[in-house]
Amino acid sequence: MRFSSFTSTRASADSARTETTQGNRVQEVDILRGFALLGILLVNSLIMAGPHLGPQSGSSVGSHADNVAEWLVTALVTTKFYLLFSFLFGYSFTLQRAAADRAGKALAPRHLRRLSCLLLLGLVHGVLLFPGDVLMVYAVLSLLLFALRNTSPRTALWTAAGLVACAAACLLAWGLLTVAYSQPMPTGAFTTALERTSVARRATPGSVVSSNLQWLRDTLGWEIIYGSDMLAAILVGMIAGRSGVLASPYRYRKSMIRIVVLALPFGLTGSAFMAVCRNGPLDPRWYDVGSAVGLVTAPTLTAAYACGLLLLLPTRAGRRVADMLAPAGRMALTNYLTQSMVMALVFTGYGLAQYGRYSTAVVLTGCFVLYTTQLVVSRWLMGRVRYGPVEWLLRMATLARKP
Repeated sequence: MRFSSFTSTRASADSARTETTQGNRVQEVDILRGFALLGILLVNSLIMAGPHLGPQSGSSVGSHADNVAEWLVTALVTTKFYLLFSFLFGYSFTLQRAAADRAGKALAPRHLRRLSCLLLLGLVHGVLLFPGDVLMVYAVLSLLLFALRNTSPRTALWTAAGLVACAAACLLAWGLLTVAYSQPMPTGAFTTALERTSVARRATPGSVVSSNLQWLRDTLGWEIIYGSDMLAAILVGMIAGRSGVLASPYRYRKSMIRIVVLALPFGLTGSAFMAVCRNGPLDPRWYDVGSAVGLVTAPTLTAAYACGLLLLLPTRAGRRVADMLAPAGRMALTNYLTQSMVMALVFTGYGLAQYGRYSTAVVLTGCFVLYTTQLVVSRWLMGRVRYGPVEWLLRMATLARKP
């Protein structure tokens, strides 16, 4: 079904809801996933390409345009789109639960097989390609999601708020202690550490794997903090899924407008402060203080992005955007892993070994080229098959049979 069949009228919205329900897909979920893929790519690319630019690096390579571009990515993108993916992960859980009910199958075995497959995919992805992998985190959080599946909406929302508050409090406490008691890293020491990382990332595949393993070990504590933030978004997504919010978002148009108007300025303010702390003129020791503020305000900006896109969909331009994004969202997992594979081939010892050698502007330009290519390929492929390759594998593991 093409999204271009929708119109802005209420009758068309109800018709769309019937069609997506019958097809066992909610088009809006795919559209939002396709949109989130760009944000994930922009953030991950700057990590994979190497932290060689910015005022804190001591490098003279970056131009003013590069520094502005990195600042904008931090302010507008960082920490926003993994929340959107997490929300959609929770929403999709309700669709999987409904599918199990329709098939007369027990949910627990299906869910366990699904998260086991996610865990294995994430382990391979994190060790071989990108240590910032999120699939392993989702697999672990899936256990908690299953345990909380019957939680009342009120309890789930309060739990989500508490998780965000606790994560932000931990970051803020650590950041304030850092500001008060730690000493700034000397430029020479920073450069030495960067050169050591660059050598490891550019060398043999074995050194890349070793570097990834060290990264996974060193960031375990931060995964717990940001995992709490992700679980909060997952719980909100689960509650939204129970209500079928995305199956017919046009019923909530006034609420979505209100969210955009109120959440956008609050989210932008907090995100700008985070960018100043991370990439601005402040002492680098303010990094985690800015991250704590960003953690609190990021959900509002994420909500504003999602609602803004949903409000656009009934328009002519929105229908064209939807037709481009939905196929990429249908195979989002394949696209996510493909992004990491391409970046690993460009920046590490698996291929061209260009770690730390491209400016931010060049890296981001390459991201848009890769993302556009993925949109085109996804649309072509989804016109011929029902599932992307990795989606087919995940579905086979979930159903314990060929789809």
